[in-house]
Amino acid sequence: MTGSVPRISLGPVLYFWDRELLLDFYRRIADTQVDIVYLGETVCSKRRSLRTDDWLELAGTLRQAGKEVVLSSLALIEAGSELASLRRLCGNTDFSVEANDMGAVQLLSGQRPFVTGPAINIYNHRTLSVLAGLGLKRWTLPLELSRDTLENMQQQRPAGVETEVFVYGRLPLAYSARCFTARAANLPKDDCRLRCLDYPDGLLLATREQQDFLVLNGIQTQSARTCNLIGELEDLVRLKVDVLRISPQSQHTEKIIEIFHACLHSDYPLHDAETALQALMPTGPCNGYWHATAGMDSHIVEEAICQH
Repeated sequence: MTGSVPRISLGPVLYFWDRELLLDFYRRIADTQVDIVYLGETVCSKRRSLRTDDWLELAGTLRQAGKEVVLSSLALIEAGSELASLRRLCGNTDFSVEANDMGAVQLLSGQRPFVTGPAINIYNHRTLSVLAGLGLKRWTLPLELSRDTLENMQQQRPAGVETEVFVYGRLPLAYSARCFTARAANLPKDDCRLRCLDYPDGLLLATREQQDFLVLNGIQTQSARTCNLIGELEDLVRLKVDVLRISPQSQHTEKIIEIFHACLHSDYPLHDAETALQALMPTGPCNGYWHATAGMDSHIVEEAICQH
């Protein structure tokens, strides 16, 4: 593999974990080879395992461990209290902010450099240019876009703007004002009893034919299969992608980081890496969007080796 080696990021935890699980998770992450860590609640403001001060303390600890820390915002703002929290988040001066909706972009515009998450619909170079003028320093490719689309956008990417790609994890596909996890338990959203705590990797749904289909995660709907672009590292490097994002899961996240790091920095065979990662997934793999096919498709990598 030739070209600059991308950094590895760890996206925000998308699920509802209790306080001790979260704190223990990030203590372990501090000792991994991940370069960038995104912190904060992006799905539901009712998930309050950690307070703002707790997140900031974690951020400081991870920074001392040599990580770049970014604070992530909610993807769907539904109440005045959530807007007030967003204002406080965007007003902090210690850490960068990942904007996951356009309200956050508006608050950050012209005030300080910011990052956009995959929920921000950046589909062409003109949008990138507009956001760069407002202070965008790194953008994340929307999950449904393909390699060919990314290649076209990279050719016209504004100077000084980095590109990040979601390379591993269940895909967050949609957000709704309704809480589907509460509805599955016959509970109203306002009295959900925090049922998301029962599903550390989301609530798996199957079709009538008993095929894994989607995952319910509060107001978020995810893919049942795990997106895995480990076999596309040659293309990602060729396209000059700066950051590869891994989305946390309740088990094996450190091993997943280790495998990606080994592929980028040693002669780890991609085929072996793909096999190893598949064994760590809650369900099977997918990478169809990258190949401009149905998102749940899986295109298996041929025998190859990452070499530097």
